[in-house]
Amino acid sequence: MREKFKVMGMHCSSCSAHVEKDVSALSGVSKCSVNLLQESMLVDYDENVLSANDIIQAVKEGGFDAAPINKEKAHPDDKKAELKKKKNKVILSFVLLIPLMYLSMGSMISLPQPTWFEMPLNAIFWVAVQGLLTLIILIIHRHYFINGFKLLFKRAPSMDSLIAIGAGAAFTYSFYLLIAMILKMEDMNFIHENAHNMYFESAAMIVTLISLGKYLEDRSKKKTSEAVYKLMDLAPKSAIVIREDKEIEIETEDILKGDIILIKPGMNIPVDGVILEGSSSIDEASISGESNLVEKEVGDLVISGTFNTNGSFTMKAEKVGDETTLAQIIQLVEDANATKPEIAKLADKVSGVFVPIVISIAIIAFLIWTLLGYDFSFSLSIAISILVISCPCALGLATPTAIMVGSGKAAENGILLKRSESLEILHDVDAILLDKTGTITYGKPFVTSIITEEKEEELLQIAASLEAQSEHPLSNAIVTHAQNQNINLLKTSEFEAILGRGVKAKCNEKIYYAGNKKLMEEAHVDMKSYLDKAETMAQKGQIPIFISDDQKVLGMICLSDKIKPTSKEAIAKMKALGLKVYMVTGDNKIVAAFIEKDLNLDGVYAEVLPQDKESIVKAMQDKGQKVVMVGDGINDAPALSRANVGIAIGAGSDIALECADIVLIKNDLNDVLGAIKLSHSVIRNIKQNLFWAFFYNSIGIPLAAGLFYLPFNILLNPMFGAAAMSLSSICVVSNALRLKKLKLK
Repeated sequence: MREKFKVMGMHCSSCSAHVEKDVSALSGVSKCSVNLLQESMLVDYDENVLSANDIIQAVKEGGFDAAPINKEKAHPDDKKAELKKKKNKVILSFVLLIPLMYLSMGSMISLPQPTWFEMPLNAIFWVAVQGLLTLIILIIHRHYFINGFKLLFKRAPSMDSLIAIGAGAAFTYSFYLLIAMILKMEDMNFIHENAHNMYFESAAMIVTLISLGKYLEDRSKKKTSEAVYKLMDLAPKSAIVIREDKEIEIETEDILKGDIILIKPGMNIPVDGVILEGSSSIDEASISGESNLVEKEVGDLVISGTFNTNGSFTMKAEKVGDETTLAQIIQLVEDANATKPEIAKLADKVSGVFVPIVISIAIIAFLIWTLLGYDFSFSLSIAISILVISCPCALGLATPTAIMVGSGKAAENGILLKRSESLEILHDVDAILLDKTGTITYGKPFVTSIITEEKEEELLQIAASLEAQSEHPLSNAIVTHAQNQNINLLKTSEFEAILGRGVKAKCNEKIYYAGNKKLMEEAHVDMKSYLDKAETMAQKGQIPIFISDDQKVLGMICLSDKIKPTSKEAIAKMKALGLKVYMVTGDNKIVAAFIEKDLNLDGVYAEVLPQDKESIVKAMQDKGQKVVMVGDGINDAPALSRANVGIAIGAGSDIALECADIVLIKNDLNDVLGAIKLSHSVIRNIKQNLFWAFFYNSIGIPLAAGLFYLPFNILLNPMFGAAAMSLSSICVVSNALRLKKLKLK
């Protein structure tokens, strides 16, 4: 069973790493993935072994809280109140911080100071005011101390623990000096010496700057979810249904399968369904990325979240609630965000031990500088700087921010990622295996040529009149072609469908046949003049249908499954990227060879049985190739599962979509290129983020520890450390947001 949970109390990657470790250790849990950005946890577990409550209890024992996520999706409005609360806290902190900084550091930068501050008793009062202002600021941001020390005592220290220890130590030491000053009120030298040796302003500045950074970070993180929120907004809140011949406006979530819905111009379509009456032009760009309007008539499918531009029509609801295309797209995007590529596991491993190591480094640095003869306040300043500059947040945000923005960008272009791991694999593939029917081609026959010594229109009229009563796909193609040519059909009688051969009927008091070579032979008609032509067309991958009367063949109508114009373009671009492109098909070798030459493929696998496609993928992998399989049918499902990355064409079967890692809503191979381009950009962005996070800490911690103090007299002030810590997370999120400008086409 797979279930998603909301995890409360996580503030850094160290937190998420501990939660993931605790839940993964439970018996019955096969997989656990914690997303720091979404504050969510996706767990695959055996419900016969443990329950959701057991998982929640394990999270609580680790110092956090969790609850199952209901089916109602989060909305940006839900975050507004929380962001406003954080903003108010930051504003109030700065209002208090300004006078605090004036009192503590004004004299250092020659700002005018009241002379009575210099008197012993007033100096104590001056320090006490600083302490009071600092205490108020610390109370405003008390969650750092509550969460930080709680997790520290549970042996799962987090970023909050670093802040709590650093700011807490600065405040405690300063408070100790204040008490000592009060007790030694008569010792003016002691008071003057320590009045300017306080760290109240450092403690206040640390929590204020970090809170400002977290607020700006949260604002930026909110933008990473915009794509999902935009998708949610595509579904209208209400819809007009016709019940008992009355138009009733109801909530979209109350629409039932089978309801008749009235769609007016300018309305978004609420659910998936079929048009019953009327027609219109539908804008499907929001779902498929298709820029052109799509004409819809009676019997056509309309998709939830698309926009009706001009006409009015009624539709029958066929998929409602979580079954709609829009709901499934949103779910796929969220599931992709909840999974982790391999590249993220390095950061998770580091984050799991990062905070304890930082605390150890701070203690060791404090002891070393103390043993070197430096005073307590100097050593304490070093320790505080190490604690506040160390930032596991940037490590934790490096992957999920890029994945969330990337998956949102993909969804905007009709590319749905079912798991984020596919992005990491896709950027490194070297071979693409394409199914033919429905992937490279349209997947249905078209009339490609008419060969006759008679008039083409007359031959087509006779053929279409005969085929009109047949349900065979070839018959439908001939009838459709005749209708497109505005050819009127003739009345027929004595219709007979001959299995595996063709059809026979009387038209204009004369018997006619339409079918293959065997039918002509059985009807004993003369077809000598067309045999060579039929053979030539067959070698080109076309199917010849003979049209004859009861004496001789009158002509041939040739049909074939057309190659999509976009397929040739996409395959050429794939090869330009250095990829090997192959085709797999059940068609005969002659047809396959013709397509191979036309598309300049690197190879084809022809006359392949459905169960053999998976074996072909495995054989390619055994040769060391990383394979992308692109298909749309039920028989492609095993190969899609076996491939390093399986990509399903959106119009394909449900089984194919289930087995694939990536789903293309449109039947366009150019979107495979779009997915590859996205994978390169996302992985590059993640690597940039991880480099920045590791580089920041590898430079920041030694600087804070004072390694540059003796040779270069460079020492990091704790307040600058806090500012740098906040800036590192903001930089990572901002870098990920650059992916929103990526163009996939």
